Amino acid sequence: MTISATYSAEDNKIRLYLSVRLDSETYQRVRDAGFVWAPKQELFVAPKWSPSREDLAVELAGEIEPEEMTLAERAQAKADRLDELANKRHRQANAFQRAAQDLSGAFAFGQPILVGHHSERKARKTQERMQAAMTNANKAEKLANYWLYRAEGVQLHANHKNDPRVRANRIKTLLADLRDMQREINHANLTLATWEKITQDEAIKVAVGRAIPTGQLAPWDLWGKVEKGEVSPQEARQQCIDAAKRSISSDKRRRYIEHTLNRLSYERELLGPVRRYEGELTPVILQAFAREHGAHKPQARAIDTGTFVLESEATLPLHLANDIELSLSSEEWRDLMQSTGYEVPSEKDALPPILNLNAKALRSRHRYHRDQIQTFPVVEMTRSKYAQFHLEQRGCRLSLCGAFRFRICINPKHEPRHLAPFVAVFFTDGKAHPLPDSVAVLENSDAAQ
Repeated sequence: MTISATYSAEDNKIRLYLSVRLDSETYQRVRDAGFVWAPKQELFVAPKWSPSREDLAVELAGEIEPEEMTLAERAQAKADRLDELANKRHRQANAFQRAAQDLSGAFAFGQPILVGHHSERKARKTQERMQAAMTNANKAEKLANYWLYRAEGVQLHANHKNDPRVRANRIKTLLADLRDMQREINHANLTLATWEKITQDEAIKVAVGRAIPTGQLAPWDLWGKVEKGEVSPQEARQQCIDAAKRSISSDKRRRYIEHTLNRLSYERELLGPVRRYEGELTPVILQAFAREHGAHKPQARAIDTGTFVLESEATLPLHLANDIELSLSSEEWRDLMQSTGYEVPSEKDALPPILNLNAKALRSRHRYHRDQIQTFPVVEMTRSKYAQFHLEQRGCRLSLCGAFRFRICINPKHEPRHLAPFVAVFFTDGKAHPLPDSVAVLENSDAAQ
């Protein structure tokens, strides 16, 4: 029996190619591991990678090779199969349609069924066959359109997965998975540090029911066992320490992290080169970088000219530094951020200022119909009165010229209140700004109307 295993980084799937049927025991193991038989491709495929599935594939095949068929080629092959199904249904529909036309010849020129005549039985039988052929033709045509729709969907899905925006979102998802796994390690490190400080029985009894910012110090059922005397305080403490150590040194979690890092590297390489940050490096930038990769409450500070140190209560992620502290020069930090695929977010443009204008009306583009202009009559009120409106009843709008913003709220004098339109607001107890020379400002009542 020859079995070969492949892995595709494009869809994160392991595939098993077989030359003969599996025996019942091996087949059950493969099914229990989550592999599914794909009859058209004649292979077993796992929906996604996992350490157990990788181990089973290596055991059966000896090694895992890169998948030779790309996602686009696989999509094209599936689309071809679906197109062939659609063509088959089209041929069936045409055959049924021709049969219905041939049978309809018996009723040409409006020939009626002669009730009581010896031909009545045959005529009704012909009518039933004609209607059945027409029904089957209609069903076959619908199935043909369905398979064509499926074929088009397969190709669109393959193109969608290769879209740069979709790839960028996939990278964000992988980073979120990486942070989740690192968060569990952080919690285990903090839990272990806490239990090393707690040694007295009375303190242990209190601690087993308590939590730290990252989670519970002990399993939820351990407190009850300690209270009932089923487990001694020292035994409970040792159980928690052992569980934290297992979590820190978990080989399964380590492999998941390594696999996620490899997938991140693959996706970033296809997305394009990572821009190296050449701006001024600050502690805030380093802290944001460390948080994205799962560090627990990182703190950065400059200790010398061009040198920064990053610290955390828990051990920093392994791919950054297997320690609670990391000190590098500015250039080394830039190299590390680039090698891990981190790009410092560009600064967002500042919003236009909010002006307090005592005019007759202010104008803005319609929120949903950008080709329309809205005019907001100005209403005077105090800041405290404005603060009484609910959040959905007040806000800010960008002026028609785009140079400033102004506050709005529903008209407090309008009844009924639920139909009140929005108006611009001038604070009588605030600083009044000079009226700008703008098409958004209307200074007389006639212009406001």
